[in-house]
Amino acid sequence: MFTDFKKTEAAAKAIRTEIIKQLYRAGSGHPGGSLSAADIAAVLYFGEMRIDSKDPSRPDRDKFVLSKGHAAPLLYATLAEKGYFPKEELYKLRKLGALLQGHPNIKIPGVEMSTGSLGQGFSAAVGMALAARMDGGGRVYVLLGDGELEEGLVWEAAMSAAHYKLDNLCAVVDWNGLQIDGRNEDVMTVAPIGEKFTSFGFHVISIDGHSLPAIAGAFEEARTHKGCPTVIVAKTVKGKGVSFMENEAGWHGKAPNEEEAKKALAELGGAL
Repeated sequence: MFTDFKKTEAAAKAIRTEIIKQLYRAGSGHPGGSLSAADIAAVLYFGEMRIDSKDPSRPDRDKFVLSKGHAAPLLYATLAEKGYFPKEELYKLRKLGALLQGHPNIKIPGVEMSTGSLGQGFSAAVGMALAARMDGGGRVYVLLGDGELEEGLVWEAAMSAAHYKLDNLCAVVDWNGLQIDGRNEDVMTVAPIGEKFTSFGFHVISIDGHSLPAIAGAFEEARTHKGCPTVIVAKTVKGKGVSFMENEAGWHGKAPNEEEAKKALAELGGAL
């Protein structure tokens, strides 16, 4: 089992710092749901997945799909921290002609699927897992938002994954309880999440999405569980790590101004 939590904690902090810096420079983007999943991304990329930034196309690699594509700053910060491209690219986010745009594009090193239309990333991950099982490829991981579960496409994909017994597929739900219009329970109730996935034939693991040992343990359990796909329901805090963004739906899709960015980075131990 992965145990280097000091390294992972440092990676998560660096990821959060770069999320704020790139969004401030871009003047637009999605901080809330990017910050909430930073611990999950840190464990995946710095402990769990079999990947190589120097050989991003290796055939036996594990793959990650960001189904909630609007959280692209999370993925970009993680990939840059892992060495897929220079960190300088982060500060060109959303600029005309830049490598990194508002949603992930498959042309970016380390990005396995272009995403943004909610639900489609999960479906693509199911197809990748089916292909990997046929071709001897690695495992497939996919991150969904809780508001994304309101899309019917998610449940069609879940039904297919269970039907094909894709035990090389691990979905993670970033359950921070908020979406662009407010609380999930006010917009469209998605709970009970675990019970729904159980009824679709998934192995369900419920965890604190900010506990590094819990996240690592869940991925280990998912890796060793056979016969069906796994979903990790990770209870998180939207805007985690920046006090004035935490549990505030208004920070779903709003970039910080200079004063806010400096305040956020001071809490994270960074600077503009």
